Amino acid sequence: MSSIEHIPADFYEQVAELGVVFDDGDVERLGAYIDALLETNKKFNLTAVKEPEQAWTRHILDSLSLIPVLTKEHVEHVVDIGSGGGLPGIPLAITMPEVTFTLVETTTKKAIFLNELVDQFSLDNVTIISERAENLSTKDGGFRDIADAVVARAVGPLNVLLELTIPFAKVGGAVIVIKGEKAPQEIEDARKALHVLKAEVESSVRTTTGTVVTIRKKDNTPKLYPRIAGEPKRAPIGKKVERH
Repeated sequence: MSSIEHIPADFYEQVAELGVVFDDGDVERLGAYIDALLETNKKFNLTAVKEPEQAWTRHILDSLSLIPVLTKEHVEHVVDIGSGGGLPGIPLAITMPEVTFTLVETTTKKAIFLNELVDQFSLDNVTIISERAENLSTKDGGFRDIADAVVARAVGPLNVLLELTIPFAKVGGAVIVIKGEKAPQEIEDARKALHVLKAEVESSVRTTTGTVVTIRKKDNTPKLYPRIAGEPKRAPIGKKVERH
């Protein structure tokens, strides 16, 4: 049975509240994406969500909650960091065909799955990169300062995530992340990282599925950042690391 038959009763109403308008075929492709995600999830872990009805809300609607901000930013190129099973990048790419998306996913089998989705849905506006974000956005990594906006969902706490995302954005560009109810505390914990990385939180908006936090890149990222792969998570900027 296709997930298209499990669309929640209030799904279209909530989409309309976001100001999102579907083109012909969008809903069918989003449903086929859920089918592929949940089927592949039986082979290796992509999501804790197992039911199609939950996926429409917790994955699709949550991803689409970024569209109002991306539209306001007039983006042409978006980078999705830690895309995993394709969230939020794939739903956004399906519904925003005029925007190009680069999905960054370290884990090879997940990147292979993402490439299969690109082929399945003929997503000419999507490129998959299987590499550590820290390696891509260095001075010689080829992806520094290239994005109008960088998005991320369920990748890690904000004080870690900032170092993984901000270097990809152009000066004046935005990092737009989906966080949960603890977003205010994460923002507070990330004060030092925001200062060091020359960025500031512009808005934090609660939605029906989470909290959309928009961060503005105010100036060039210092050459020291990002640090070597794994270091942002091991020793977040501004957090003292205990040494034994």
